[in-house]
Amino acid sequence: MEYKKICDVYHSLESTTKGLEKTEILAKFLREIHDEPELIYLLQGNVFADYDHRELGISHQLVIKTIGKAGGISDAEVVDEFKKLGDLGKVAEFVLGKKKQQMALFSSKLSIEKVMTNLRRLPSLEGKGTVEIKIGLIVELLHSATPKEAKYIIRTVLSDLKIGVGSGILRDAIVRYCFKPKDIEEKKVYSVAVQEAYDKSTDFAEILAKACNNELAKIKLKPGKPVKVMLFPKAKNIDDAFRIVGKPAAFEYKYDGFRVMINKEENGKIKIFTRRLEEVTKQFPDIVEYVKSNVKGKSFILDAEAVGFNAKTKKYTDFQAISQRIRRKYDIEGMRKRLPIELAVFDIIYFEGDNLIEMPFSKRRKLIKKIVREEVFKIVLAKQIITDDGGIVEKFYEDAISENQEGLMGKNLSAPYKPGARVGYAVKLKPEDKDFDLIITGAEWGTGKRAGWLTSFDVACKNNDEFLQVGKVSTGLKEKPEEGLSFSEMTEILKKLAVEESGRKVVVKPEIVVAVQYQNVQKSPTYSSGHALRFPRIVRLREDRGAGDIATLEEVSGEVGG
Repeated sequence: MEYKKICDVYHSLESTTKGLEKTEILAKFLREIHDEPELIYLLQGNVFADYDHRELGISHQLVIKTIGKAGGISDAEVVDEFKKLGDLGKVAEFVLGKKKQQMALFSSKLSIEKVMTNLRRLPSLEGKGTVEIKIGLIVELLHSATPKEAKYIIRTVLSDLKIGVGSGILRDAIVRYCFKPKDIEEKKVYSVAVQEAYDKSTDFAEILAKACNNELAKIKLKPGKPVKVMLFPKAKNIDDAFRIVGKPAAFEYKYDGFRVMINKEENGKIKIFTRRLEEVTKQFPDIVEYVKSNVKGKSFILDAEAVGFNAKTKKYTDFQAISQRIRRKYDIEGMRKRLPIELAVFDIIYFEGDNLIEMPFSKRRKLIKKIVREEVFKIVLAKQIITDDGGIVEKFYEDAISENQEGLMGKNLSAPYKPGARVGYAVKLKPEDKDFDLIITGAEWGTGKRAGWLTSFDVACKNNDEFLQVGKVSTGLKEKPEEGLSFSEMTEILKKLAVEESGRKVVVKPEIVVAVQYQNVQKSPTYSSGHALRFPRIVRLREDRGAGDIATLEEVSGEVGG
């Protein structure tokens, strides 16, 4: 298939902000790729499935060199155009447009398959000369591309298509194309079925293929392939928790660590995934050891929390103290000794060939008690009580806080496990400090003694596939790195995600999640959410969380005046 076809689709999607129109455009294109379902990845600017975290490894600087080489101009000239246009895709379109006019001819037509092949080679390239090979593979595509095609090739390389297609719209397009629902109610039924299948599979190519053959039920959990975790809303207090999950209920410690899904495959291999579907097995050899020694079973998927503790005092530490282990690739053994963790297991969704997500929680808990041999400061079951007495819960809550944990989880004893869903099968009970997990969408360069740092951050909640701003935050970070999360550290993180810059303002890819404390929420026309956080303050970087984990517009709206 000619790459021009999908570029025309990109252009149509970029030209409308209406969700229904985008859905219709996508549904028509899905007919074109029915026999090549993997091409669906390109509709979100990817070349691999969501569960596959191979990275193309192309920075903005490399893209600048690539455009310069393809267009026969210097890097400095590319940077000048970038400053004017604020979009490297548009820069490629402009530069290649001028060159094509000078050459007065185009090369052979570019195919979608060629684009996929070249880009999929990028992550596997290592060693001497890798940079030049990577640049060469992209330049090869640009030489065969029209100016418009060049724009979208560069945006795909940077994983920033700017066409407004999130997973919700793509799901609705699959429903529209494969099932052709007759009314809203029928659409809801199919949407739930597709979403539930995707949360198990995290692969839209598989979903498209199975949906169009009425085989969604054949999609099963499989150890070794990451799955979306179940998410939990907040309860206002203990009475509210009982209202949502029923009586009696299970209450467990809400650990101040990071969530991991432990997968043991049939061949005995153990893999560890974060809630963002990233594999971190190499970073946590200790978890692998604990699971091998203390969990019985040929294959399983466990839901757990990795909690840090002080090696000398044995007191539990907060998430921030061990967060650096998630991204560490070197000195793993040294980090393990300095920042030890205990694994607290609280759920199981697969065991030796059986999918357990429809099994009541109480039975899933009995199974993990049966197969997990507890060993303090290595692997334990989440501390739990079952009660209908608020006073007992209050005491248990105080115990959790005194042990430096975040609070409690209240759980419905008969509830199934819903991957990817934020439903009332379990709720969070936390201290009165009000906070939201929000995503950073932009920032501003500081002035004076903070010049050279990004010091003011745009934070947003989500509404379906949209990110809606709820304020700017400039407090909470430190000037000295040794004091905690610093402006310099955040600047280095966000610089790599910058997609547009104008004066002091920088637009970044929405990937970084932060916990933001606030005094209250008020209505405000200033921000796209229609709400503003009063006195917001960043309290931690949530490296274990992604865009799907942040607060929703409904949750933010529910706090107005609070």
